[in-house]
Amino acid sequence: MPLHERIIPYLETAGLYHLARLNSQWFWVDEALLSAFIERWRPETHTFHMPFGECTITLQDVAYQLGLLIDGAPVSGCLTEFENLMEHGRPAWVWFRELFGELPPQSKRGVLPADATDETVRVYARAYILMMLSSQLFADKNANRVHLR
Repeated sequence: MPLHERIIPYLETAGLYHLARLNSQWFWVDEALLSAFIERWRPETHTFHMPFGECTITLQDVAYQLGLLIDGAPVSGCLTEFENLMEHGRPAWVWFRELFGELPPQSKRGVLPADATDETVRVYARAYILMMLSSQLFADKNANRVHLR
């Protein structure tokens, strides 16, 4: 999903613009280095075992590297509505449409139309933030799914 200039103000307001810029143009993953870290990770202690001793990644490290704010009010919400939607057997795409306001046509998914209204831009900004969080912060092994909660 390309980063459109009309979405940037929403990313700045959310404090996520810096994270949005960490893509293939500005950020390259060194796969050999990443593999070396994976081999040294010990899940039972949540530390890396290095030749010079143990080390771990702190919240402050993540905030510094990704430019994310760690001070202020936490982002949280109530899952009651989501759980009610699931209990009534409603498919996830129905909940998605209610969350985002609309579903773009399949031929236009990921591309913000040139004549998009302000409301459509807000929908795309929310979708972009969800995509960014799912692929950069809360990614699974495939980096292609995130739970809607």
